[in-house]
Amino acid sequence: MRVLIAEDHALLRDGLTRLLRDHGHEVVAAVETPDDIVRRGAALRPDLALCDVRLPPTFTDEGIRAALELRAIVPDQAVLVLSQYVERTYASELLADGRGGIGYLLKDRVAEPAEFVRACERVAAGGTALDPEVVAQLVARGRRGGAGALEALTPREHEVLALMAEGRSNRGIAEQLVITDGAVEKHVTSILGKLELPASSGDHRRVLAVLALLRASGEG
Repeated sequence: MRVLIAEDHALLRDGLTRLLRDHGHEVVAAVETPDDIVRRGAALRPDLALCDVRLPPTFTDEGIRAALELRAIVPDQAVLVLSQYVERTYASELLADGRGGIGYLLKDRVAEPAEFVRACERVAAGGTALDPEVVAQLVARGRRGGAGALEALTPREHEVLALMAEGRSNRGIAEQLVITDGAVEKHVTSILGKLELPASSGDHRRVLAVLALLRASGEG
């Protein structure tokens, strides 16, 4: 996996570089500014752009804006954004086009190296990786709002959808919930049916299901 890192703090930037290299991945560039995300990303076409949300000059949302701009230039560009705090709006914006290759994690997850690298690899492969804390907030807001088709989901289907949002595979969901792979497949099929998602590739429909969760949380 070839990775572009965008992080203004030198220690974290160097730490991410070492972590990824130690797991056998190539860091093609480590930059500090949003302009470099777009310029170097468009030139190098990395498998993954790993970006901090807050970058110079205002340290608000420059990183995510640059990541979205890069994704507009390179439509299949995988992006994983790191943030200090949970911001549901950022996750919504990243997933708004309904495509995969998107991640949103809190920086605390870097302290779990193996799981963090797996999330990077999953996003680079076209999947999703939403931070468990973000997902917990989305599920809570969606349930309070009683929004749309999510009301039709059973408690177990809500659990499965939440784990889908984290980017877990069917096998990973089965292990977390201590149920069979076949049971997970039935739950996923039921969720996609209740959300009335159009027939398409399995991965794409899973992204759309996560997007439905994000939209529902916004209505709550």
